[in-house]
Amino acid sequence: MKQRYVGVVFLALTIASGMMSLNSYKATEVLVTADMNQALAKALEEQQSDVISADTIQVFNNHLQIEGLRGNAVLAVDTMKGFRPRPQVSTATILSLSDQRPSMILWSMALLWGLFGLYQHRRLSVLGLYGGLALQEGRFVNAKGSEVKLTPMQQQLMEMLWQSPSHQLSKAEICDALWPKKPDASETLYTLIRRLKPIIEEQSDLKIESDRGKSYSLKIR
Repeated sequence: MKQRYVGVVFLALTIASGMMSLNSYKATEVLVTADMNQALAKALEEQQSDVISADTIQVFNNHLQIEGLRGNAVLAVDTMKGFRPRPQVSTATILSLSDQRPSMILWSMALLWGLFGLYQHRRLSVLGLYGGLALQEGRFVNAKGSEVKLTPMQQQLMEMLWQSPSHQLSKAEICDALWPKKPDASETLYTLIRRLKPIIEEQSDLKIESDRGKSYSLKIR
Protein backbone atom coordinates (compact mmCIF):
# COMPACT_ATOMS: atom_id res chain seq x y z
CA MET A 1 0.00 0.00 0.00
CA LYS A 2 1.25 3.49 -0.87
CA GLN A 3 2.47 5.44 2.13
CA ARG A 4 0.33 8.46 1.31
CA TYR A 5 -2.78 6.29 1.52
CA VAL A 6 -1.73 5.16 4.99
CA GLY A 7 -1.48 8.80 6.07
CA VAL A 8 -4.86 9.69 4.56
CA VAL A 9 -6.62 6.81 6.34
CA PHE A 10 -4.93 7.69 9.65
CA LEU A 11 -5.99 11.34 9.31
CA ALA A 12 -9.56 10.37 8.39
CA LEU A 13 -9.88 8.04 11.39
CA THR A 14 -8.44 10.67 13.74
CA ILE A 15 -10.81 13.39 12.47
CA ALA A 16 -13.80 11.04 12.66
CA SER A 17 -12.85 10.11 16.23
CA GLY A 18 -12.57 13.76 17.24
CA MET A 19 -15.89 14.72 15.64
CA MET A 20 -17.67 11.78 17.24
CA SER A 21 -16.25 12.70 20.64
CA LEU A 22 -17.29 16.33 20.25
CA ASN A 23 -20.81 15.43 19.13
CA SER A 24 -21.27 13.10 22.10
CA TYR A 25 -20.00 15.82 24.45
CA LYS A 26 -22.35 18.44 22.98
CA ALA A 27 -25.36 16.12 23.19
CA THR A 28 -24.55 15.29 26.82
CA GLU A 29 -24.03 18.97 27.63
CA VAL A 30 -27.58 19.74 26.43
CA LEU A 31 -29.03 16.96 28.62
CA VAL A 32 -26.97 18.05 31.65
CA THR A 33 -28.00 21.69 31.28
CA ALA A 34 -31.68 20.76 31.02
CA ASP A 35 -31.46 18.51 34.08
CA MET A 36 -29.68 21.14 36.19
CA ASN A 37 -32.16 23.85 35.18
CA GLN A 38 -35.18 21.75 36.10
CA ALA A 39 -33.57 20.75 39.42
CA LEU A 40 -32.83 24.38 40.24
CA ALA A 41 -36.37 25.46 39.35
CA LYS A 42 -37.84 22.82 41.64
CA ALA A 43 -35.43 23.69 44.45
CA LEU A 44 -36.29 27.41 44.30
CA GLU A 45 -39.99 26.60 44.08
CA GLU A 46 -39.81 24.47 47.20
CA GLN A 47 -37.88 27.00 49.24
CA GLN A 48 -39.80 30.03 47.88
CA SER A 49 -36.61 32.12 47.80
CA ASP A 50 -33.75 33.03 45.49
CA VAL A 51 -31.27 32.93 48.37
CA ILE A 52 -28.81 30.04 48.12
CA SER A 53 -28.34 28.10 51.32
CA ALA A 54 -27.07 24.67 52.27
CA ASP A 55 -30.66 23.43 52.09
CA THR A 56 -31.01 24.83 48.56
CA ILE A 57 -27.97 22.90 47.38
CA GLN A 58 -29.23 19.72 49.05
CA VAL A 59 -32.67 20.01 47.48
CA PHE A 60 -31.10 20.90 44.14
CA ASN A 61 -29.00 17.72 44.20
CA ASN A 62 -32.03 15.63 45.20
CA HIS A 63 -33.93 16.78 42.11
CA LEU A 64 -31.12 15.97 39.68
CA GLN A 65 -32.17 13.04 37.52
CA ILE A 66 -28.72 12.25 36.13
CA GLU A 67 -26.98 10.24 38.85
CA GLY A 68 -23.50 11.38 37.83
CA LEU A 69 -24.38 15.04 38.44
CA ARG A 70 -25.21 14.60 42.11
CA GLY A 71 -22.36 15.93 44.18
CA ASN A 72 -20.62 17.33 41.08
CA ALA A 73 -23.03 20.08 40.04
CA VAL A 74 -22.78 23.34 42.00
CA LEU A 75 -24.78 26.55 42.27
CA ALA A 76 -23.07 29.83 41.47
CA VAL A 77 -24.33 33.41 41.64
CA ASP A 78 -24.82 35.13 38.30
CA THR A 79 -24.02 38.80 38.96
CA MET A 80 -25.07 39.73 35.43
CA LYS A 81 -28.69 38.71 36.12
CA GLY A 82 -29.46 40.25 39.47
CA PHE A 83 -27.47 37.82 41.57
CA ARG A 84 -29.62 34.88 40.56
CA PRO A 85 -28.35 31.34 41.23
CA ARG A 86 -27.00 29.47 38.21
CA PRO A 87 -26.11 25.75 38.09
CA GLN A 88 -22.63 24.81 36.93
CA VAL A 89 -20.70 21.61 36.27
CA SER A 90 -17.13 20.99 35.13
CA THR A 91 -16.14 20.01 31.61
CA ALA A 92 -14.58 16.84 33.02
CA THR A 93 -17.92 15.80 34.53
CA ILE A 94 -19.77 16.29 31.23
CA LEU A 95 -17.03 14.37 29.42
CA SER A 96 -17.29 11.51 31.90
CA LEU A 97 -21.06 11.35 31.42
CA SER A 98 -20.88 11.37 27.62
CA ASP A 99 -20.55 8.13 25.67
CA GLN A 100 -16.99 8.21 24.38
CA ARG A 101 -16.80 4.49 23.54
CA PRO A 102 -17.37 4.86 19.76
CA SER A 103 -14.82 7.65 19.67
CA MET A 104 -12.30 5.56 21.61
CA ILE A 105 -12.84 2.63 19.23
CA LEU A 106 -12.10 4.88 16.25
CA TRP A 107 -9.10 6.38 18.02
CA SER A 108 -7.78 2.88 18.78
CA MET A 109 -8.22 1.97 15.12
CA ALA A 110 -6.34 5.13 14.11
CA LEU A 111 -3.53 4.29 16.55
CA LEU A 112 -3.24 0.71 15.29
CA TRP A 113 -3.32 1.94 11.68
CA GLY A 114 -0.61 4.50 12.45
CA LEU A 115 1.57 1.80 14.01
CA PHE A 116 0.98 -0.39 10.96
CA GLY A 117 2.02 2.49 8.68
CA LEU A 118 5.15 3.06 10.75
CA TYR A 119 6.01 -0.63 10.59
CA GLN A 120 5.51 -0.64 6.83
CA HIS A 121 7.69 2.44 6.41
CA ARG A 122 10.52 0.96 8.46
CA ARG A 123 10.26 -2.38 6.70
CA LEU A 124 10.42 -0.76 3.31
CA SER A 125 13.39 1.34 4.40
CA VAL A 126 15.26 -1.77 5.53
CA LEU A 127 14.59 -3.43 2.20
CA GLY A 128 16.09 -0.42 0.41
CA LEU A 129 12.97 0.06 -1.68
CA TYR A 130 12.58 2.75 -4.28
CA GLY A 131 8.99 3.18 -5.40
CA GLY A 132 8.06 -0.25 -4.07
CA LEU A 133 10.96 -2.16 -5.66
CA ALA A 134 14.28 -3.40 -4.32
CA LEU A 135 17.28 -4.96 -6.03
CA GLN A 136 18.46 -7.87 -3.90
CA GLU A 137 21.09 -10.39 -4.92
CA GLY A 138 20.70 -9.61 -8.60
CA ARG A 139 16.90 -9.81 -8.71
CA PHE A 140 14.10 -7.31 -8.29
CA VAL A 141 11.53 -7.87 -5.53
CA ASN A 142 8.38 -5.92 -4.75
CA ALA A 143 7.21 -4.55 -1.39
CA LYS A 144 5.82 -7.97 -0.46
CA GLY A 145 9.19 -9.60 -1.06
CA SER A 146 8.03 -11.42 -4.19
CA GLU A 147 10.37 -11.61 -7.16
CA VAL A 148 9.45 -9.57 -10.23
CA LYS A 149 9.73 -11.86 -13.24
CA LEU A 150 11.76 -10.18 -16.01
CA THR A 151 13.43 -11.39 -19.17
CA PRO A 152 17.25 -11.15 -19.23
CA MET A 153 17.07 -8.03 -21.41
CA GLN A 154 14.41 -6.40 -19.22
CA GLN A 155 16.49 -7.23 -16.15
CA GLN A 156 19.58 -5.66 -17.67
CA LEU A 157 17.75 -2.46 -18.62
CA MET A 158 16.14 -2.18 -15.19
CA GLU A 159 19.48 -2.62 -13.47
CA MET A 160 20.98 0.13 -15.61
CA LEU A 161 18.17 2.54 -14.73
CA TRP A 162 18.22 1.45 -11.10
CA GLN A 163 21.95 1.92 -10.60
CA SER A 164 22.07 5.28 -12.34
CA PRO A 165 22.33 8.01 -9.66
CA SER A 166 19.49 9.94 -11.31
CA HIS A 167 17.63 6.80 -12.43
CA GLN A 168 17.85 8.25 -15.91
CA LEU A 169 19.78 7.20 -19.03
CA SER A 170 19.99 8.54 -22.54
CA LYS A 171 18.76 6.48 -25.45
CA ALA A 172 22.31 6.25 -26.76
CA GLU A 173 23.66 4.93 -23.44
CA ILE A 174 21.03 2.18 -23.34
CA CYS A 175 21.48 1.13 -26.97
CA ASP A 176 25.28 1.09 -26.73
CA ALA A 177 25.14 -1.10 -23.64
CA LEU A 178 22.46 -3.54 -24.78
CA TRP A 179 23.09 -3.71 -28.54
CA PRO A 180 26.66 -2.53 -29.11
CA LYS A 181 26.88 -4.01 -32.59
CA LYS A 182 23.53 -2.82 -33.87
CA PRO A 183 23.66 0.42 -35.92
CA ASP A 184 20.14 1.55 -35.01
CA ALA A 185 18.39 -0.15 -32.09
CA SER A 186 15.61 2.46 -31.70
CA GLU A 187 12.75 0.10 -32.57
CA THR A 188 14.18 -2.70 -30.46
CA LEU A 189 14.50 -0.38 -27.49
CA TYR A 190 10.97 0.94 -28.02
CA THR A 191 9.59 -2.61 -27.99
CA LEU A 192 11.59 -3.49 -24.88
CA ILE A 193 10.33 -0.42 -23.02
CA ARG A 194 6.74 -1.01 -24.17
CA ARG A 195 6.75 -4.55 -22.75
CA LEU A 196 8.58 -3.60 -19.56
CA LYS A 197 6.34 -0.68 -18.56
CA PRO A 198 3.20 -2.64 -17.56
CA ILE A 199 5.25 -5.10 -15.50
CA ILE A 200 6.93 -2.34 -13.50
CA GLU A 201 3.69 -0.39 -13.00
CA GLU A 202 1.84 -3.51 -11.86
CA GLN A 203 4.51 -4.56 -9.37
CA SER A 204 5.44 -1.16 -7.92
CA ASP A 205 4.75 2.55 -7.69
CA LEU A 206 7.28 3.24 -10.42
CA LYS A 207 6.86 4.20 -14.06
CA ILE A 208 9.24 4.52 -16.99
CA GLU A 209 9.07 7.92 -18.63
CA SER A 210 10.42 8.93 -22.01
CA ASP A 211 11.77 12.40 -22.78
CA ARG A 212 10.82 12.68 -26.44
CA GLY A 213 12.65 9.44 -27.12
CA LYS A 214 15.99 10.98 -26.18
CA SER A 215 16.20 9.54 -22.68
CA TYR A 216 14.36 7.21 -20.30
CA SER A 217 13.91 7.59 -16.55
CA LEU A 218 12.55 5.56 -13.68
CA LYS A 219 10.23 7.70 -11.54
CA ILE A 220 7.81 7.26 -8.66
CA ARG A 221 4.19 7.76 -9.71
